[in-house]
Amino acid sequence: MPQAVRAGRARLPLRENPPLGESARRDMTKFLLRRLANWVVLVVLATSLAYVLAATALNPRANYENRRPAPAPAIVDQRLDELNANDKTPMLDRYATWAKGVVQGDFGQTVNGEPVSDEIGRRILVSLRLLLIATVLGGALGVAAGAWSAVRRNRPGDHALTVISFTLLATPPFVLAILLEILAVRFNDLVGASFFEYTGEFTPGQEGGFLSQGVDRVQHLVLPSLTLILAEVAIVSRYQRSAMLDVLGADYVRTARAKGLTRSVALRRHALRTALIPSATFIAYNLSLLLVGSTFVEEIFGWHGMGELFIESITQSDVNSVAAVSAFAAVLVLLAGLLSDLAYAVLDPRVRIS
Repeated sequence: MPQAVRAGRARLPLRENPPLGESARRDMTKFLLRRLANWVVLVVLATSLAYVLAATALNPRANYENRRPAPAPAIVDQRLDELNANDKTPMLDRYATWAKGVVQGDFGQTVNGEPVSDEIGRRILVSLRLLLIATVLGGALGVAAGAWSAVRRNRPGDHALTVISFTLLATPPFVLAILLEILAVRFNDLVGASFFEYTGEFTPGQEGGFLSQGVDRVQHLVLPSLTLILAEVAIVSRYQRSAMLDVLGADYVRTARAKGLTRSVALRRHALRTALIPSATFIAYNLSLLLVGSTFVEEIFGWHGMGELFIESITQSDVNSVAAVSAFAAVLVLLAGLLSDLAYAVLDPRVRIS
């Protein structure tokens, strides 16, 4: 074949996916509505099951019986009736009262008599701050590390990343958090300044303007976020490496190279995009593991989030708070599933939203 013909063919652009038309947008809207309806049903079932299990397994009456002197039984029953946690009331009646309140946006009262909704409102942004940062940064870094490792398969960099990833995977989140705390203390002593803060969300009584307080919050945010990010990077990088290796030798990658794309562009536009399809679903549903990890991280670093509330609720036999935290977890995981479905449809043009 003449050189000019080969050069002309090499410059032929690859066909791009056509933009979504009106029909496709309507299909997407219907798809989202169906998914949302399914998620609402699943959230109701998960939250109801959590309430029934908590009301069956926990014993709020013990909070009063262990006091010295112990309150009169009639007073205890009256207080438990106010909390809708009296074990002498049939379970179905307690569930009906709780469900009616939830529909109206009222999750009941904590064992201390405070509205659960107010407690959730104070803590939910604390947990979301950690979870969103860990999911976005950890997922992005994990995908990049896994793709880089797959392209350099069996090279020293690939082996080094494999060792680091498996070491992090074998380390429980609470152990990793404690190790980071120890390193932070030693680093602060070395530099003679509190560069890393490891207790609480901010320094109480912090003076200064918006910038000073913002820097203080970032200093407190680094270590707990880094704990979750490292765990996320370790597991996502392994998954992304495996997915990337499956597509590196695919016919469409070789075809892209034959049409004139450089190796890096072909890998980025075609191999990486295809390998991201299973990873997008994995990253979304891996949020459930981050929820578990954040529970220990919040407790260790003194963050007053949903994880800390969950531990305190179980310790205090607080049925209403346990159910509310379970509802938060169910909503978060199911929203992540919805986002994974959307990402799947965007990344794979063969998927029809129907």
